Amino acid sequence: MERRRYLVAAGTAAAASLGGCLGLTRGENNEFDVGMRPTAFDPQTITVARGEEVVWENTGTRDHTVTAYEASLPDGAAFFASGEYESEQAARDAWANGAGGALSNGEQFSYTFEIPGEYKYFCIPHESGGMMGTVIVEDRTPTPPE
Repeated sequence: MERRRYLVAAGTAAAASLGGCLGLTRGENNEFDVGMRPTAFDPQTITVARGEEVVWENTGTRDHTVTAYEASLPDGAAFFASGEYESEQAARDAWANGAGGALSNGEQFSYTFEIPGEYKYFCIPHESGGMMGTVIVEDRTPTPPE
């Protein structure tokens, strides 16, 4: 019976630790809105009110970026990217020249959305693998935190 208890405990611990490494865990008390798994944002689409901040956190082991698709920004909206670059091309160049804008495991990037509309963004090193997301900003008053 002792062996069975040991195997159950060891299996549970291994599964929990691997889930964290793969970016698969997502508790209710997270200090972020969007997690970054190996090749995906989680959730892929998020809806917020005008004036709300979105926080991304790298929950995996690979470096990631958060980079707006500049051409798809709503009229009057500012460009955003981890690394605080002024344009999509500057962010791409910085990544190509030494992983500029990279967020490592546990690091965060945040941005406050002031203009309603749809904001498409991506991770530079994993764009070809489909790591893209969308923030939908509604023209409404933010909901107070619980």
